[in-house]
Amino acid sequence: MNFQNMDVVSIRDFNREQIEETLELSREMLPYARGEKVTRMLEGKILGNLFFEPSTRTRLSFESAANRLGAKVIDVSQISTTSITKGETLADTIRMVEAYSDLIVLRHPHEGAARLAAHFSSKPVINAGDGAGSHPTQTLLDLFTIQQEKGSIDGMNVVILGDLKYGRTVHSLAEALTLFGAKLTFVAPEALQMPIETVKHVENMGGNITCTNCIDDVISDADVLYVTRIQRERFPDPAEYEKVAGMYRIDIDALREAKKDLIVMHPLPRIDEIAPEVDFTPHARYFQQAFNGIPVRMALLTLLLGGSL
Repeated sequence: MNFQNMDVVSIRDFNREQIEETLELSREMLPYARGEKVTRMLEGKILGNLFFEPSTRTRLSFESAANRLGAKVIDVSQISTTSITKGETLADTIRMVEAYSDLIVLRHPHEGAARLAAHFSSKPVINAGDGAGSHPTQTLLDLFTIQQEKGSIDGMNVVILGDLKYGRTVHSLAEALTLFGAKLTFVAPEALQMPIETVKHVENMGGNITCTNCIDDVISDADVLYVTRIQRERFPDPAEYEKVAGMYRIDIDALREAKKDLIVMHPLPRIDEIAPEVDFTPHARYFQQAFNGIPVRMALLTLLLGGSL
């Protein structure tokens, strides 16, 4: 399949075959991501990293992926250091960055910013998170983690817990898992349940969905438990955040009825929704999940920029 110059704004930009090809190349990238092998396949290419919202894993893993492939990175990590503070529009900023780079990675606090950037850029644009919208590369690394740890994504029973309203990672993930016939259980307080438009879209795709607010009722059947934090920064009213903060906490007791091969995932950062004691159980996969961002993003950069192993 030809990915070259494709924009990656939403997981909806991919069909199942494209996801599978990306995951297959990600597997091939693992020894390069670990530094066990060296490649310079993207030498001479420049990645423009624009991160207008705080990020650790996504920004650093894109930088690491580019460096592992031999590409250079130009990086902006704060809006305050750009001409946007002088009144320059995002469209004009994108026009300038595309002149200086071969591919643009954009994280922005406003939903729809990545789609706008893709409209104004003739170079590929990757959405690294746009407000409460979507985060397609996080979804790809989540799928890769499930596939690596469970052997397959097809038919998995996936429980998604926490902030499903504002958590952009879970919107994309639910749609992608549906392509693989996964059974989905959404666990959240009513105020933070999955947006109705996402639920309807997944149902229209033939998705198998259950919604509840009680993790104890569903943990025993789960193959994957995907935990998200309650995102204080997304709440328009701090009082509403305080009502739901700390509502769910995964600790050893919560996992007593879980399958022995259950894997616990989290897009990170975590606050207190997963107890540190869980880190030392065979269930924990969130740190491996974070590492998997490197081979997956290496694969994606290679596909979009026409590289080959």
